[in-house]
Amino acid sequence: MPELPKISGKKAIKTFEKLGFSVVRQRGSHVILRKGSKGCVIPLHKSLAIGTLKSAIRQAGLDTEDFLIAYNQ
Repeated sequence: MPELPKISGKKAIKTFEKLGFSVVRQRGSHVILRKGSKGCVIPLHKSLAIGTLKSAIRQAGLDTEDFLIAYNQ
């Protein structure tokens, strides 16, 4: 499995937006994204923990490879 980079919450949100997700709402430092019936929560931190990013990718129903391809575009 490819290794995920240490990225900020804003960069993670931009990557999910490239994959077709849109921001639904924000409560405090947590942004909720949705695409159809799939959704995920991204905290707006300077750097996301790898486990937090993996969890968001799983919530969104994506593979790590798909996320990395969109991130590197």
